[in-house]
Amino acid sequence: MFMKAHCQWRLWLCVLLMAATPVALAQDYSASGADSCLPCHGPGAPADASAIFFTPHASRFDPDAPFSGLQCEACHGPGREHAEAQQRGLDQRPVHTFGMDAETPAAGQNKVCLTCHQSHGRLGWFGSRHETADLPCAACHQVHRARDRVFDSLAQQQVCFDCHPRRRSDALKASAHPLRFGSMSCADCHDPHNGNHDFLLQQATTVETCYRCHAEKRGPFLWEHAPASEDCSLCHQPHGSNHPALLRKRPPLLCQQCHSPAGHSSVAYTSELFDDPDQNRFMLGRACLNCHAQVHGSNHPSGATLNR
Repeated sequence: MFMKAHCQWRLWLCVLLMAATPVALAQDYSASGADSCLPCHGPGAPADASAIFFTPHASRFDPDAPFSGLQCEACHGPGREHAEAQQRGLDQRPVHTFGMDAETPAAGQNKVCLTCHQSHGRLGWFGSRHETADLPCAACHQVHRARDRVFDSLAQQQVCFDCHPRRRSDALKASAHPLRFGSMSCADCHDPHNGNHDFLLQQATTVETCYRCHAEKRGPFLWEHAPASEDCSLCHQPHGSNHPALLRKRPPLLCQQCHSPAGHSSVAYTSELFDDPDQNRFMLGRACLNCHAQVHGSNHPSGATLNR
């Protein structure tokens, strides 16, 4: 009898708490939603955030969009106290603020974003290099702009270069991917939200990422050049180089990192080399590639040395 009464008491307590919770929470939210924010964040205001109305976040037809529910407070948290404090001339921040210099920790900021965006290819965010560096989403994304800068090829690079300045200089070298022309972006190779792959690559390996654009190098080849199928970055500097074809070094120095020149016809056997430069004619022009032109692999029956 006692156990039955005890269970009924706990059941009624749960019902009362569930009924009281929405009322208690509703008191924390502003009565007018976004309308209470516009006096300070409307067009022409110092903290103008009205451009959000031109973004998918402000859609009233998408049930997952913030403005189909609690509007601004869906991300910034209950704002009644913040709005009332501003009216009295007090500087009281919202529950959640966003950005590199925000009071809300990066983990707290990202938790708000991942509430909606974790199911949109963000499952690899946890444990990624950006996540472990306490990088908030708002460090790269600007949701109050009509068009987020990361969706523009040129503007996206500037976002990345702010933290990766060395890559800015690489992109301006003599041989580089066409980043500075806006023909591609960092996100064509890297996925900043996915830590499941090395270097935040779009694909599992470097070669698979390169093959998305350079499919002719994929093979399979009858005669395979092992480094080319293992990792393109063994020979190429993907962000830019002062050598042709983004090479790390010029041939023959590049090739001689793996291949000894001893006994090869390109090496002079006598000191006459210093008297007659033509003795070293095999090293002129394209160096090793004068003969071994198929450096990525060959399908010719007689192409064992990658020369045809």
